[in-house]
Amino acid sequence: MKSLTYIALVLIFTSFTFDRSIVTSVVNPPVEEEILLDLGSFAEESYNRLGTKDLFFKPYNLALKGYYQLLSKNKLRNTDYLTIVDFTKSSSEERMFIIDTKTWQVVHTSLVAHGMKTGDEFAETFSNTESSHQSSLGFYVTGEVYDGKHNMSLKLDGQEYSNSNARDRGVVVHAADYVSEDYIKENGRLGRSFGCPALPHEGYNSVIEKIKDGSCFFIYYPEKEYMKKSKFLNTEIDVQLTCDGELG
Repeated sequence: MKSLTYIALVLIFTSFTFDRSIVTSVVNPPVEEEILLDLGSFAEESYNRLGTKDLFFKPYNLALKGYYQLLSKNKLRNTDYLTIVDFTKSSSEERMFIIDTKTWQVVHTSLVAHGMKTGDEFAETFSNTESSHQSSLGFYVTGEVYDGKHNMSLKLDGQEYSNSNARDRGVVVHAADYVSEDYIKENGRLGRSFGCPALPHEGYNSVIEKIKDGSCFFIYYPEKEYMKKSKFLNTEIDVQLTCDGELG
């Protein structure tokens, strides 16, 4: 009888004994390795998060190449936003896109003017020359805000051969009356600048607050010479990125 009682107690005790390996796995769950993506894979994955298909994949993909090159060279003080201007689109369409690089979502879209000698409704020709009144393609880093003839304006510093004279030419981001839906209705197209990416007055202050002081600003058009000569577009970069776009 005593032996039966002993066996019963052993069975009861065993049934309430914890497996230490199970406890350990619960308290200290295995750490999953963070998945790293190459730039091409990240571009495809993050493009689906933008929240709009009005920004085409090609300019977005190219913009990322320049953005990460500027980032790796410590050229960007403001890494929160990436601005893309797609001059393949009609000036009557919203063709400036501001992307929040924390969420990879487009947080602002806008009309934007091109230079008066660059084209009428559509942008066609570009220049880096003083007094050309043409837009300049390529990657810029935004500079300081100042009060000029267009009131609050934002300096731009060109980063490649196609826009290196931007600051000397006075190519800046500014607001203008001729950049509006009303102007398009009255004239059949958007107004044009002397080469500046001019914006509507509506929402302008918020835009400048986001992109000022060292963010990446990319003006895109598939001009043959630019596509061939741009150091940003033709440099292969080997980066590993997290799903949030951080360098791995």
